[in-house]
Amino acid sequence: MIDFYKYQGAGNDFIMIDNRLRVFEGDKVAFAQKWCDRKFGIGSDGLIFIEEHADLDFVMDFYNPDGSQSFCGNGSRCAMAFAGRLGIIEKGARFEAIDGEHEAHFTNKGVKVKMGDVASVDQINEDHFIDTGSPHYISYEEGEELRDIVDYGKAIRYSDQYKEEGTNVNLIEVVDAYNIRVRTYERGVEDETFACGTGATACGLSFGFKTHLNEGPVEVEVKGGHLTIHFSKQDEGFSNVWLEGPAEYVFKGVINE
Repeated sequence: MIDFYKYQGAGNDFIMIDNRLRVFEGDKVAFAQKWCDRKFGIGSDGLIFIEEHADLDFVMDFYNPDGSQSFCGNGSRCAMAFAGRLGIIEKGARFEAIDGEHEAHFTNKGVKVKMGDVASVDQINEDHFIDTGSPHYISYEEGEELRDIVDYGKAIRYSDQYKEEGTNVNLIEVVDAYNIRVRTYERGVEDETFACGTGATACGLSFGFKTHLNEGPVEVEVKGGHLTIHFSKQDEGFSNVWLEGPAEYVFKGVINE
């Protein structure tokens, strides 16, 4: 019997398991594939094990629904909220994810997590490619003829250039000088999600690059709510990058595994 907790951040939902005492020591990939399934499992955009770290507050061990691993921005914010519920932290934390060490703290908007610096933005014709812990292809659109994000996302994600490693795909609609709308097709989920933290971050930076902003914040409207991207322009890239937004407890249950 394994206790699990469900959290969501702007509609991006995650299964959380407190694994500090090694309540689960089996095949994590198969476990994530089984329980992230929305028809035969609990259903989620990912599964996170919170584990002990010798020097930091905790380890966030994240798995996509297909069992692959990457850094997850909204997942890390939800992991922070879960760690608070468990009493591991109070106001802030330093934790380890697959791409290294991160810091985060609670704010009046929810949780704010520090992302990695971005050295450059790759220009692909009129589109951008940015890695914010996970790879993101970004395209812009205007007017009423909006592309289908799933069809477009699959076309890019499974193209010859990206099919081996995969990429997330984002479409940006500009609202005004500091506000954008974003839709994201996530690899690993292989569908549109209500939000993607690394995607919202990549899109905020892409918009800053495109419009020559020296600093944020950029407000990002996603299908499941709002996220805020903070940054400072640094040469051809960005530093002091933070992702901020809600991270909320939904329910608790028990897995009979």
